[in-house]
Amino acid sequence: MTTVQAQDIQLQRRLQKDSIQIAGKTIYINPFLYWRRFDSNTDRWLREPGQLGEDQIRLNRTRFYPELDWTFLDEEERAVKDASVEMFLKSLELIGTFHPQLNSGQLLEVERKMAVTKKLAFERWVEKSFNRRFKQESREKQRFARERLWRTWKEWMSLEPTHQAVGPIVALVVLAGFGGWSLGVSNVSCPSFLTPTEQTVVR
Repeated sequence: MTTVQAQDIQLQRRLQKDSIQIAGKTIYINPFLYWRRFDSNTDRWLREPGQLGEDQIRLNRTRFYPELDWTFLDEEERAVKDASVEMFLKSLELIGTFHPQLNSGQLLEVERKMAVTKKLAFERWVEKSFNRRFKQESREKQRFARERLWRTWKEWMSLEPTHQAVGPIVALVVLAGFGGWSLGVSNVSCPSFLTPTEQTVVR
């Protein structure tokens, strides 16, 4: 088998997981395969968690995760699962928009396959999205802290009492440095004292 044939087989398998055949038409259940038809607002709406209301997500938890008891999930797991439910709802809305000919029974068939094949993929994508958001927020906090420190320093330096105190402080630093240097030079120039044992003459 050639490399091209192997790649074609892998692509077909991937597309089988990301699509479903309904009434002789291929319906993609991976929402990112529609990205060529997105505008920037739709792309941002799909990619950023938190675009749908909490009540809407809570009502659809058992629809996509009937096997879960949500009371036993910790906060982080619940956040990932809720964002995954949001991805399911957004994906179904996009599919309905791009394939308006699908009836309710066909959309239910799409939903069932999506719940089986895309659950883990959505969860992984959501975790990566959360990590990216956390890193971006951390960078923003660090940048804000640096700007606040610099602004505080500039404001402090611009105060009149600061100007009055800077002169004596600089003078003290210069005098302390000069004094340390003088002591160092005097210690080097003075001869070292001989210990009594060194003064004894061997007879």
